[in-house]
Amino acid sequence: MILAFLRSVWAITRKDIRVWLSNRRNIAATVIPPIAFLLIQALGSAAVGRSPVALVTLDSGAKGQQMQQIFHNADVFRITDATPEQAATLYKNIQVVAVITIPSDFTQRVEAHDPSPVEVHVNNLNLDFTNDIRRSVPDAITQFYQAQGSTSPIKVTVQEQNLRARDIQLFQYAVLPTIILLLTLSGLVTASIATSREWETRTIKEMLLSPTSRATIIVGKVLAGFVTTFLLGVLVLLLGAALDWTQPVGIYWLTSLIILAMIALFSTGLGVALGAALHKSQPVIAISINVAIYLFFLAGGIGVIAFEPLWLQNIAAYIPLTYGIHALEQAVFYSSSDLFGRDMLVLGLCALAALGLGVLSMRRGIAN
Repeated sequence: MILAFLRSVWAITRKDIRVWLSNRRNIAATVIPPIAFLLIQALGSAAVGRSPVALVTLDSGAKGQQMQQIFHNADVFRITDATPEQAATLYKNIQVVAVITIPSDFTQRVEAHDPSPVEVHVNNLNLDFTNDIRRSVPDAITQFYQAQGSTSPIKVTVQEQNLRARDIQLFQYAVLPTIILLLTLSGLVTASIATSREWETRTIKEMLLSPTSRATIIVGKVLAGFVTTFLLGVLVLLLGAALDWTQPVGIYWLTSLIILAMIALFSTGLGVALGAALHKSQPVIAISINVAIYLFFLAGGIGVIAFEPLWLQNIAAYIPLTYGIHALEQAVFYSSSDLFGRDMLVLGLCALAALGLGVLSMRRGIAN
């Protein structure tokens, strides 16, 4: 009986996977929203990651050239070396957010221990860009005086200790929440469509009239959604590793896969419940996409939840994806198991609750 049960479950699972792969609409509904979010994040990161700046160096002396090099090495600007005329044109055409000018007597003033102003003209059209310049220019000047050592008229010592060993680029940081969104969408869309189609095409009657038990039908539906969702998540994680976006190390590959599995189970359970409740594939696609996107935003998917408004932090505490995003970021980016037990407990309980809801909805749908 066990072998017969497993064969029946596998038959239902295989059929649902084959149908999903052959339906371009399902794949598009699953893949397009995360890709769109990833492109938006990529464009946003390119726009705000490093401010475009025109650097005018009028001093050919040693200190002027050193100051120029420090600006280039600051890694917070996209610098265009320009003449005063070129810089004015770039500034006027809003091709740069600021013009930084190292005056012609900069070396002379520094060596004479006189005030050595560096001129900054900044366009305050956007507070984010403006504040980046306001913070970064004094930082570069501080590095300049530190580099002078004992000869510096201003004694500066900079000591930096990173809390985390690895620097994560803004775009990289956006990749993991997007993977979570992909998993949520895939589980909801795949499972809900596969389930609702049985009623829409009346094949549920054929299944009920067959020797297949109701438990077999339910398990097969859940397993089909889980397998496609989990494998899709693994594929994207591997692709991210190949592109140097996501690189778990050692045991954290395993913890990353466990996290993906928990999210896949959670979203699949919700998908089965939704499909069994509505019985129509067209509305379940729209509802699944909306549910996944709302959960994504409420979990702080487009930022750092700790820096979001307090009301959003309070809501995010009740969203399972919040814990999935946190656990995956710790494992992939920081090789850390910080709060892993808490995150897995919440995800596990939510996955069980979603699966229970899916089973209950499926049983009621079959009974009706």
